[in-house]
Amino acid sequence: MALRLTSLLDLDRHGFDAIIDVRSPSEFEEDHLPGAVNLPVLDDAERARVGTIYKQQSPFLARKMGAALVARNAAQHLEGPLSGMGGGWRPLVYCWRGGQRSGSFATILAQVGWRVDLVDGGYKAWRRLVVEELHDRDVCSPVVVLDGNTGSAKTEILGLLARRGLQVIDLEGLANHRGSLFGHREGGQPTQKAFEGRLAMALAALDPARPVVVEAESSKVGDLALPKRLWAAMGAAPRVRIAVLVEERAAYLSRAYADLTEDRARLEHTIMLLRHLHAADVIESWRGMVAGGQHAALAEDLMRRHYDPRYERHRDRFEASGCEVVAAQSLAPDALEDVADRVASAVQRLAG
Repeated sequence: MALRLTSLLDLDRHGFDAIIDVRSPSEFEEDHLPGAVNLPVLDDAERARVGTIYKQQSPFLARKMGAALVARNAAQHLEGPLSGMGGGWRPLVYCWRGGQRSGSFATILAQVGWRVDLVDGGYKAWRRLVVEELHDRDVCSPVVVLDGNTGSAKTEILGLLARRGLQVIDLEGLANHRGSLFGHREGGQPTQKAFEGRLAMALAALDPARPVVVEAESSKVGDLALPKRLWAAMGAAPRVRIAVLVEERAAYLSRAYADLTEDRARLEHTIMLLRHLHAADVIESWRGMVAGGQHAALAEDLMRRHYDPRYERHRDRFEASGCEVVAAQSLAPDALEDVADRVASAVQRLAG
């Protein structure tokens, strides 16, 4: 049976026990359906071999070799990761276009006795829904932007807003990046397509009757570009701005970026990436702070000289439809709860 996807939320509604991507590992790595596991019926090298034979010799020979490889790999999956599945197990299988690879594997699973479904149109059908959500539709919920200069604890407060029942989209979480030159996170960023899939799912799940809060970002989070419709909505949205003294922001950053400050070589390498923007003596001063372990002082000087001026210029480019300022005297963990309460109230007033 073939499942025709009409919505990005269809997968959850049908309640499959597993979603199996039978494409090659490199295809899976670039992007895949949410929650899918990769059980390739052809690995990257095998797929290349079959494709070469198809083009240079004959489609018949390519199909014969492909069938043998698929059967061999399917046997390994049955004896390995699928060996413990019971008779009532219900998987959903897909490949690139819902063709030979997924069809062959689904036939084998069906012969075992499992109730297996295919994705009509395969990954391409899923990707088409992602593109429609991001590029053909406006954001369905009223957008409110959580603003504030670097080090204002915006990402942490966004999480606290979610705990209070507000609707939020954590763009930095989806992109696995903290949104600055120093923002690398363990594991690196997903591909652009994978990021878009995650974001499309978050947008599709929004309740249009409620506002959605997103953190102020540039048009890119690390190396990943935001879709133009979302970026335009953020530019025109009302803003709640967290105002905090630079000294308090510096102390917060030295705690929040502990993973970076513990890696002196990586921290110094990142600072050297700023050489084309600042004088040599400034760069040397920052390197000296790194060497001396003066992380709070380094964060403060970086914000004064680099981040705050750029943030203000970036903010001036937008004509927000309203703004409320929430002043915070402290960003200590016990103080953030009060800041989040006041931000939540401001969001409701602006969206009201």
